[in-house]
Amino acid sequence: MKRLMLGAAAAVTVLLNSGVLMAGLLGKGGYSGCATSACSPCGDFVAARCGNGPQCQMVQETIWEPQQYTCMKTVYDQCTESIPVTCTKNVYETCYRDECYTVCKPVYTTCYKTCTYNVCKPVYTTCYRDVTCRVRKPVYQTCYRECCYTVCKPVYQTCYRTVCYNVCKPVYQTCYKDVCCTTYKTESETCYKDVCYTVCKPVTESHTVDVCCGDWVTETKCIPGPIVKKCVVDPCNPCCTKTVCVQCPSRTVTCRKWVPKVVQKTVTCTRMVPEVCHKQVPYTVCRQVPVTTTKKVPYTTCTFVQETCTKQVPYTTCTMTQQTCTKKIPYTTCSWTEQCITRRVPYTTCKMVTECCTKQIPYTVCKMEQHTCTRKVPYTVCRQVCETRTVTRTKCVPRQVCVTMTRCVPRVVCRPVQTCCDPCSGNGACGNAGCGTGAACGETAIAPVAEPAAAAPVEAAPVAQ
Repeated sequence: MKRLMLGAAAAVTVLLNSGVLMAGLLGKGGYSGCATSACSPCGDFVAARCGNGPQCQMVQETIWEPQQYTCMKTVYDQCTESIPVTCTKNVYETCYRDECYTVCKPVYTTCYKTCTYNVCKPVYTTCYRDVTCRVRKPVYQTCYRECCYTVCKPVYQTCYRTVCYNVCKPVYQTCYKDVCCTTYKTESETCYKDVCYTVCKPVTESHTVDVCCGDWVTETKCIPGPIVKKCVVDPCNPCCTKTVCVQCPSRTVTCRKWVPKVVQKTVTCTRMVPEVCHKQVPYTVCRQVPVTTTKKVPYTTCTFVQETCTKQVPYTTCTMTQQTCTKKIPYTTCSWTEQCITRRVPYTTCKMVTECCTKQIPYTVCKMEQHTCTRKVPYTVCRQVCETRTVTRTKCVPRQVCVTMTRCVPRVVCRPVQTCCDPCSGNGACGNAGCGTGAACGETAIAPVAEPAAAAPVEAAPVAQ
């Protein structure tokens, strides 16, 4: 970026210098702006320099334009890869050894003792007493009264009229036709097949088994004492001491050691031995045998014949007749009657009776018995095992990405600038000629060109291609 800015500044300086030189020569072509008469061998130099009026010349100007360019940018992507790693693993195995131990097991015995106790039992007795009371009872009586009412009774009479109607009577005729049909007849045949079946028979065998057992033996060992360094007086030189190795007194240790031994025992076992047997099993085979027969099949034909019939159709006529009837309506009367009633009322008396009972009370007696048992004592064995496992690692992978960026590029443009002239009019100067630059007569007025500040390239957002 610094080199680009320095190059742009140098180009601007060269272009500005060239513009000033060409402006001093009255335009791009030097003296091309002058009149043709000024170049003739005769004539006034002042008139030739002044020309015919205001003149224009082209001035070069540097402008900065934004320009986009594409460059490559390195982008790092993170990816994951699996790497097999071989390592050593500790595998622990549990083994067992036999160990004998003595257990005191309680043996419980249930005994009974006789206990006598008194029980008070209630004795209930049911007694009766007479109770007299007066009771009022209702006495109901049913009476009747006569009531007259009128009833309209219908009187029905059945009459008949003659009606003619047509009837289609079917005439049936039975015919026969020959039909061949196939029937199947079942024939049975008894066959035999050989069937194998297995029977397990017990066989008793005796064999010798090695039983591991042993005894505890008490051993006495003498362990020598350790050797220690001790400073003593040198007998040759009583003023000096020397270091002497002295052994400490030994000690006696008593330990119990298990002495295993193998005892052979005879074991009787019964095993079931399979035996294959054969037997003849009957089975029946049925097959269908086709039989063709011819039979006469009856079929009925029906023909309808019309016939006119006459029938008597009954119809009923109804006539209402009034009739006076009498009926008895019942009604109930109630009267109260007093009556003395004597009844027996039960009541219960309770009396406590003492009774002597005997019962057996159980109690448990515990007695400890020693038993020798064998148990499996586990211990652990460690071994090294090689195994391969996969480790996931992350690494950065570079790749190139196209990025679009923006920078400012200088460009030279030409624009016309009016020059001051006509020095002969007025005071011979261009002060009021309209240029306002204060240049002498015949000199070219150069428009001020603002030097652009050095603009740093503007970096656009990267665009991935």
